[in-house]
Amino acid sequence: MKYISLFFLVTSMVLFIHSEANSQEIPALGLYNETRTQYNESGMIILGAWALGNMVWVGIGASSTSGQTKAFHQMNLYWNSVNLIIAGIGYWQATREIPSTDLLETMKSQASIEKILLVNAALDIAYMAGGLYLKERGLRLSKDKFVGFGKSIILQGAFLFTFDALLYTFHVNHSKELPAFFEQVSFHPTGLALSFPLSK
Repeated sequence: MKYISLFFLVTSMVLFIHSEANSQEIPALGLYNETRTQYNESGMIILGAWALGNMVWVGIGASSTSGQTKAFHQMNLYWNSVNLIIAGIGYWQATREIPSTDLLETMKSQASIEKILLVNAALDIAYMAGGLYLKERGLRLSKDKFVGFGKSIILQGAFLFTFDALLYTFHVNHSKELPAFFEQVSFHPTGLALSFPLSK
């Protein structure tokens, strides 16, 4: 019974804080969320630049090579065509996001981007493992195409893992600023209260 009561108490506190935060917005959260979206915008620019750079490299090298190297360039082209689309959509979404001044919404967005980057990093490791397997299989079967594809996937997976890991690190370090906003929540005999700094 006490756990049920605790659940309702915590739920009531969260709902109260949420309603109070909505009625009295925290201006500083707008700047916090703006920084988060800027990280995402910069990340998509970097991803797009990597994709374009690879595609130029393919254009120069694919026509004058053969065997493993040609297959390597071909897979780079396929892979980075997808990267370029993802970068374009991601950048467009980041630029359209309106920085929220709601605390709970900010926490949800922060947790979401961190989770996405962790999942992506796990997928990147899987890509590299798949590329290594394809390369080794190509060597065993004397299939240059498999070897070239495998080398490309290893390279692309390694870049994406580094990219996701660095972007995750930036976001996690940025999230350390969030606890400061909880200092604006105080307990009183009559209930919870929120105090906000005056806007400059």
